[in-house]
Amino acid sequence: MQVQELVGIVPWTFIAQICNLFLQVYLIKRFLFKPINNILAKRKEMADAQIQDAVKAREEAEAMKSQYEQDMIQAKNKANEIVVSAQKTASAQSEELLREASRQAAAMKNKAEADIEQEKRKAVNEIKDEIGGMAMEIAGKVIEREISEEDHAKLIDDFIANVGETS
Repeated sequence: MQVQELVGIVPWTFIAQICNLFLQVYLIKRFLFKPINNILAKRKEMADAQIQDAVKAREEAEAMKSQYEQDMIQAKNKANEIVVSAQKTASAQSEELLREASRQAAAMKNKAEADIEQEKRKAVNEIKDEIGGMAMEIAGKVIEREISEEDHAKLIDDFIANVGETS
């Protein structure tokens, strides 16, 4: 009967083994699974918080990027406006300078023409005075003596020589 005892079920041993199994499951669940589950839950919360932070940071970065792009577009537009304004101003100033230079050139030309005309009148008056003086001299010489053909030619030559010397 010894062989039969090894194969058979002893009720007290069976109950003790079942109680031992429940006790081990209870202890493992209480001291092993609960702390591990708590640690896993905390890790999951930390991972979720980091994911939320990353999503928030990405949204902020995208908002900053769009703001930066808008600022760049505005800066380019403003720079273009400044360049166009500077070109218009430069064009207006160059036109004004050209008008002023043209006006000054015309004024200088008119003044030069007036000076030339005045000098011409002065020269003509001086020549008239000289001719008048020479005519008086010639008339004085003619009155002093009677003019022959030779004297007449000589007076003309003297007159031409005098005019050549004075001019």
